[in-house]
Amino acid sequence: MNRRSRDQIAARVARDIPEGAYVNLGIGLPTLVANHLPREREVFLHSENGLLGMGPAPAPGEEDPDLINAGKQPVTLLTGGAYFHHADSFAMMRGGHLDICVLGAFQVSATGDLANWHTGGPDAIPAVGGAMDLAIGARKVFVMMEHLTKGGESKIVERCSYPLTGIGCVHRIYTDLAVIDVTPRGLQVIDVADGLGFDELQRLTGVRLLAVSESVVA
Repeated sequence: MNRRSRDQIAARVARDIPEGAYVNLGIGLPTLVANHLPREREVFLHSENGLLGMGPAPAPGEEDPDLINAGKQPVTLLTGGAYFHHADSFAMMRGGHLDICVLGAFQVSATGDLANWHTGGPDAIPAVGGAMDLAIGARKVFVMMEHLTKGGESKIVERCSYPLTGIGCVHRIYTDLAVIDVTPRGLQVIDVADGLGFDELQRLTGVRLLAVSESVVA
């Protein structure tokens, strides 16, 4: 089965971020999006630990240990970028000043509920960070994740079984198999990985999908 690589998923997300947007990239997979934004497109990347105007990852050997994102990864700062107290950063998140946040997820429900901070397992380490603030504060929430768990189960589910981060907050889901919108009618497929038919995608997904057009129907 053809799957998009992590960088291909990140490039697909970057394609949907418009000029002039203020965007938070969550810990993990979403941080890759910064490396795929076109240089000619002005996008303001925000990090909850107090950065605005982040650039792509630094070249090897050029890391600044004092300049990191919320995941403690070294980052760059573009001309005009700024860093500030994390309380001010959270005020930006909670105050509705972010156009888009891109978050990872353990599960997303058919109605856009998000579970991304705890699996509920007795040995799991809870790590909510600013995810709840972002889920309710950003104007749009994009989720970026692998379509299936390591056990082959769909991460897109009818109802989340893990503790929720936010209710009805997800607008679009990007996986290694497809891009899917959460709509009032249901989960609408926007596009699929090369060589993957709609019927196969539906078989692998935990809930009913809507094909956007005949071009994605097997």
